[in-house]
Formats: sequence, structure tokens, C-alpha cells
Amino acid sequence: MIPRQFFITVTVLFVLTIAMSVYVWQLRRRESRSPRLPEKTEHVAPPNSGSMEQVTVYVAYDTPGELREKSLSIALAAGRQQRAEGLLRALISLYTAKDSSHPMASGAEIRQVFLVDPGLAVIDVNSAFVEGQISGVLPEELTIASLVQTLATNIPELTRVKILVDGKEQETLAGHADLSGFYDVRQIAEVTKELSPQ
Repeated sequence: MIPRQFFITVTVLFVLTIAMSVYVWQLRRRESRSPRLPEKTEHVAPPNSGSMEQVTVYVAYDTPGELREKSLSIALAAGRQQRAEGLLRALISLYTAKDSSHPMASGAEIRQVFLVDPGLAVIDVNSAFVEGQISGVLPEELTIASLVQTLATNIPELTRVKILVDGKEQETLAGHADLSGFYDVRQIAEVTKELSPQ
């Protein structure tokens, strides 16, 4: 025969299990009925600190497959690293704008730029930058050349550039442009000349 206390304990546990199941079921039902707002990633512009400066950026144009010099007036901090980040963020804001000549996802951004002596810059982009990149040899080449040439023109003494995604190495940008190695600034300058309008 089963002891009475054991029977009572099992009965209480069974009732609690049923009650918890009903409670969880009601929570799920209530959650499924409530409308969900779509998650929206917003690009947050860096604060404008520093003095206004006239800088040259290299803007990609997908339709003719060109890189064109563009002069911008932007606020830049005095430090080399902050200056580099400000330059590239200004460039990316052109690409994430409506009717861009080289469209990127609205959440694409430059996370950080590290200037490592002698002459090495490491650009860390976020995953939205890569996910929103148009796949193809020319669009990816335009993106890389635009970033590297903009940085090299405004930050003297750069010789090499490395691109990371969310702080990690990635094989390609969107299936074509190789991100596993370093980009030589002189070679990118030659590519930029080839991609510039005649």
C-alpha cells in the first residue's frame, strides 16, 4: 500500500504541474495575439565634434562603374584615429542616403578605425555593411577602393589597410573582394585611376 504522505505529495505536484502548464499556455497565447512591431536598425550618426574641415572622399558610382573625387565639409576631431573614423563615416553616410550612387543598407556603418604604426590602418565594419553590399566583382571593388583611397588621401603615411567585420576576419566582402589579406595603398591608387572618369 502507498503511504498517505507520498500520495498527497504526488497529487500536489501533479496539480502544480497542470497549473503551470495552463499559465504558460495563456502567456504564449497572449503574446501571439499582441501585435509585434518590426525591429528597425537605425544608423546613428557620430556626434559632431571638432572643427569643420574640407576633405576629399572617393565616391563609388555603380552605373558607370566609376570612382569620383568629392569635396566635403565635415567636422573632424584632432586625433588621427578619430579623424579616420569621421572620414569613413561621412563617406558611408553618402552610401546609406536615399538615391545613393552606391547604395548600402541603412544599418551599414564603420565601427572603428585603428591606425597602427607604421602605416597600417584596420577598418572594422559591422555585419550590416557586408549583408547590404551588392555582390559582384565591380561593386565590391568600388567599395574597397572608395574606403582605402579616401583614407589614404586624408591620412598621410598609410601603406596598408585591413578590413574586419564585427572585429573578425572574413574571407570576402560579398563573395568576390578578398578580405583575408591586406590592401596595398599604392595598388589601390592605381585601381582608383583606372576607375576614375576619363
